[in-house]
Amino acid sequence: MENIHILGVDLAKRTFAICGADNQGYVKLRQKLTRPQFQKVLSELPPCIVAMEACGSAHHWGRVAQAAGHDVRLIPALYVKPFVKRHKNDALDAEAIAEAASRPSMRTVAVKDEDQQAQAMLFRTREMFVRQRTQLINAVRAHLAEYGIVLPQQRRNGRLFAERCRSEFGSAPEAVISMVEAYLRQIEAVDREVAELDVKIKKGALHNADARRLQTMPGIGPMSAMAIQAFCPPAQNFRKGRHFAAWLGLVPRQHSTGGKDRLGRITKMGQRDVRKLLIIGAMSVISASERKGRCDDPWLANMLEKRPRMVVAVALANRMARRLWAMMTKEQNYEIQVTA
Repeated sequence: MENIHILGVDLAKRTFAICGADNQGYVKLRQKLTRPQFQKVLSELPPCIVAMEACGSAHHWGRVAQAAGHDVRLIPALYVKPFVKRHKNDALDAEAIAEAASRPSMRTVAVKDEDQQAQAMLFRTREMFVRQRTQLINAVRAHLAEYGIVLPQQRRNGRLFAERCRSEFGSAPEAVISMVEAYLRQIEAVDREVAELDVKIKKGALHNADARRLQTMPGIGPMSAMAIQAFCPPAQNFRKGRHFAAWLGLVPRQHSTGGKDRLGRITKMGQRDVRKLLIIGAMSVISASERKGRCDDPWLANMLEKRPRMVVAVALANRMARRLWAMMTKEQNYEIQVTA
């Protein structure tokens, strides 16, 4: 095991496949290990490149490998797939990961620490609760519609929806009312959980210096600032702001050939949580300028005259992403004083 230069690891729940290659790329080691055995191999192996797919538990094992002195490279599964030879099994996947990691131009994912993953879990949990609340509300609407009770559309507020629902019961059977009450109790409970998570996110943004700096930009609130801290790698990983915007998926899809540029809609291949929040923030900046009756930003005013509102919002989100990258790398507040 002394000649291992790159160790490709195919992660799983209980059984891991590893493939070790030397400096020349020749395979020197193939093994199938359990979790304790894999951890022991990482601690005993001389420092080398440990490559894994960026999947579930990859960041945990990446931290374990870094603690053992290894250089960890997490590769997106989409970039590993072209290196898989013919059939698919764990051993071939591990070999493909090792070969992909040997490419000098291969793009990798930064290993997240435990605090950053905890912040991401906070956002994911809130998103799941919001989806569950929407499912419960839609179920109540559908059941009551069968009895001629059609509830008007309104904001997704669990408490207000429950109050309006109880006032519209009318002549519904007792069995239906009792079942709807069970739904409403679940909606109110989920609504309280969402409200508590919102408070946690706002408190985190208040005590985080980087999040406070990001909020100096119009259109960036506590939710967006904390999402950037939770999901985005360090800004220094990107060479320029355009690369950060491309990583978020805020650039047009290209299908260019023969020297002719053909650009389409945005790729949506990047980080969807931050991208969505940036577009929402851009829409808030546009709405604020419309309410004031004037736009302080000449670029934005010119774009609104020529392009549809949503197209301008995406372009503004791209611009915001590039400026956010500059703010994070230079550790400076937003300097252009344009109030939203």
